[in-house]
Amino acid sequence: MTYAVADLGGGTTEVSVVADGVVQMTGYAGGGETSVAEFTPAQARELAAALVRAANEAENLTPSEPVSVKAQELRRGDVRDGDRSMTVDRVKVDEAISTAHVTWKSDAGRAWTQSYAMDTDIRLRRRGPEAAG
Repeated sequence: MTYAVADLGGGTTEVSVVADGVVQMTGYAGGGETSVAEFTPAQARELAAALVRAANEAENLTPSEPVSVKAQELRRGDVRDGDRSMTVDRVKVDEAISTAHVTWKSDAGRAWTQSYAMDTDIRLRRRGPEAAG
């Protein structure tokens, strides 16, 4: 399987698994130039983690007004406003007891679940992607 990502300059980077479990990343620039890099699975994970850290840093440099949403309206990918980055991994609403059970995940990969009254305001640094309908 090949995964493709477009860049800001109109080029594309493709990532795929080639022989012997090597992860290959091929970049295609707008002018037809090509670059290829190959990684072990461990190196590919390290690259992915570095990209996530850089993306978080870039987003943190972009000033944006935090928003507040009700706990029951949280969605996967929402990032809580505060000193430490906490991202919504899952939300389960129990209407019988008017409670939203929110599973948070830290940048370090630690996960925990907190329960909130469904109408509790949660302040977010940014919203996650809309769910595909």
